[in-house]
Amino acid sequence: MYGLLDDCRRQPSAATPSILHPTAAASNNQKEKKKKKSSMPILCVILVLMLSSASSISCCTEHERNCLLQLLAGLSQDGGLAASWRHGTGCCSWEGITCGSMKNDGEVAAVTDVLLGDKKLQGSISPALGSLPGLLRLNLSHNSLSGSLPSEIMSSGSIVILDVSFNLLNGALKDLPPSSSASSRRIQVINISSNSFSGQFPSGSWEKMESLVVLNVSNNSFTGPMPSFFCISSPSLAMLDLSYNHFSGSVAPELGNCSSLRMLKAGHNSLSGALPEEIFNATSLDHLSFADNDLQGVLEGAGIIKLRNLVVLDLGFNMFSGNIPDSIGELERLEEIHLSHNSMTGELPPALGSCTNLKALNLDSNYFSGALGRVNFSKLSSLKALHVSNNSFTGTIPESIYTCSNLNALQLSFNKFNGQLSLRIANLMSLTHLSLAENSFTNISSALQILQSSRNLTTLLIGGNFRDEEISDDETIIGFENLKILSMENCPLFGNIPLWISKLRNLEMLFLFNNHLSGSIPVWICTLNSLFYLDLSNNSLSGEIPAEITEISMLRSEKVTSHLDMKNFEVPIYSGPSPKYGTISGFPAVMILKNNLTGVIPTEIGQLKALLSLILGCNNLSGEIPQTILDLTNLEVLDLSNNHLTGTIPADLNNLNFLCELNISNNELEGPVPTGGHLDTFPRSSFDGNPKLCGHMLTQNCNVVIIVEAPQDPSRQGYKVTFAIAFGVFFGVGVLLDQLRLWSLLS
Repeated sequence: MYGLLDDCRRQPSAATPSILHPTAAASNNQKEKKKKKSSMPILCVILVLMLSSASSISCCTEHERNCLLQLLAGLSQDGGLAASWRHGTGCCSWEGITCGSMKNDGEVAAVTDVLLGDKKLQGSISPALGSLPGLLRLNLSHNSLSGSLPSEIMSSGSIVILDVSFNLLNGALKDLPPSSSASSRRIQVINISSNSFSGQFPSGSWEKMESLVVLNVSNNSFTGPMPSFFCISSPSLAMLDLSYNHFSGSVAPELGNCSSLRMLKAGHNSLSGALPEEIFNATSLDHLSFADNDLQGVLEGAGIIKLRNLVVLDLGFNMFSGNIPDSIGELERLEEIHLSHNSMTGELPPALGSCTNLKALNLDSNYFSGALGRVNFSKLSSLKALHVSNNSFTGTIPESIYTCSNLNALQLSFNKFNGQLSLRIANLMSLTHLSLAENSFTNISSALQILQSSRNLTTLLIGGNFRDEEISDDETIIGFENLKILSMENCPLFGNIPLWISKLRNLEMLFLFNNHLSGSIPVWICTLNSLFYLDLSNNSLSGEIPAEITEISMLRSEKVTSHLDMKNFEVPIYSGPSPKYGTISGFPAVMILKNNLTGVIPTEIGQLKALLSLILGCNNLSGEIPQTILDLTNLEVLDLSNNHLTGTIPADLNNLNFLCELNISNNELEGPVPTGGHLDTFPRSSFDGNPKLCGHMLTQNCNVVIIVEAPQDPSRQGYKVTFAIAFGVFFGVGVLLDQLRLWSLLS
């Protein structure tokens, strides 16, 4: 059934992309963009009525049949349609075709719906579809169709709903011919999102679409100023999605004339300047998003108070400054506030506590200060996500937060919070993600005892706290059974890697770097079968790399199958003297073991097929580079530097086709650097500090014979001297006899 109708019936489910609910960019567009989905129940009711208006009949005209066969002829992959669309059968029985009783200029027009979404179609869209006289709904979404969008379809006199989203369509949209301007007024829904359309968005005859209700052009490559003429020509326009394009310039003040507009999304473009005051005249708005642009200015309280129907406010990733206005507390319907990554300052207004329907508050990466407790969170019983990281909040965690029983994500990292964790944090029974990193919390033993009762925790980030404390191997810690990410980096903590971590059988990522942990790497680490990211670097661990570490099941598989759902939650990445934080979305399989480890690299290392990054540098490892490393065919980063490795560089290292970073410097390797592959592209610094290595990228050329004097064995030195004297005497006597013979002959 048509995707839009399905979405309307399933509201508020967000499982299926639709015209009203665009999802992330299609993979076939090779874009990695995320989009939020919003419910539009009134529009759904309208569209369901439209979809149910046609009654089924059993035949179609020869003209309609030919038009559909022209579509089939233009497909290089038909998804099995040819088997259904057989000659000699009525097209009303064909797959994806619906017929109804309608009349147009006295002719019975049977075909009302062409619904071929997600059929694995490839090829072009036939202009003949625009000639179907009774076509109301055309859905070709979620395929791999390419080429342009025929202007004949846009100028159709009958189409009401057009959805070609999530394809490979490209080129510029054309202005419609003057003859089609009157007929195009019927169209109500246009969804061309998630394609590769480019150029400026056309105006001209597009302004004549007086019935337009929904326009979604998101996730394309449109340039130039953002279109705004719809607010004048289309008084019923309720949804306008321009996000994920390359629109530039200022936000059009004309958008304030859209009296029926409920959803305005223009995020992820290159818009600049301030939000015009006129935009706050669009008082029907319930979703306003200009995220990830270059907008600036302050959020005026007099303007924001006009949007009393607002449910979602998303202005994150811009350059807004100033305070959050007190008037925001009067927006009683507000459910989401996203102001992260701006330059906003000041203390939080207590009025935020009046937004009693608030579900998500994201203020990350600003310059807010003061006590978080200025907001009475006990009134926010619906709050599910609170993100205030990377600010300058002070004091302790306010006790009122612990009354938010629905809270599942609490992100307080990189602030100036202090004190010990409260026992009341156990009241947050729904908590799954907790980030307290880089504050000044104390008493790690107490914190772990308290947090183990949070049975639903999947992510725990507490690094950068508990300065110089000892992490005890407390056997009474038996919780954290659902934990998938544990981060206790950069404290620095003393002691051994605690045994209780061995009980975390669902653990996928473990960050313990930048501490003072000692002892050896425990062999029980192989029991963490889901582990794919392990960073133990910059500690004082000693001993050999245990061969058991190569038995971790996840790392032995060909591909990591993580079950993490982190969205925008951040986790630490060590990339220098201090950690950086990044999102989980693209985390590879990694093993980082920079310490004081000795012995050889285990030959079993080649079993870790999933590894994309192997960093064993800055240890005291010896022996040769094992040939089994060549079995790590997915490897992108290999660091074996600053060890005591000997022997030659394996020639087949050139066969690691994905290797883009290599560092084997400062070892005792010898012989030529293998040539004729992508090892030739690595810089000299990858091989420096190995005096016996030679190659064109090094100062030592392999064509020069290197004479290395070996130490002399004293026991053989006397033998060599005796042999030299004897040889000299023998040679001298021989010469003398030759001279005597020559003299006798001459005489």
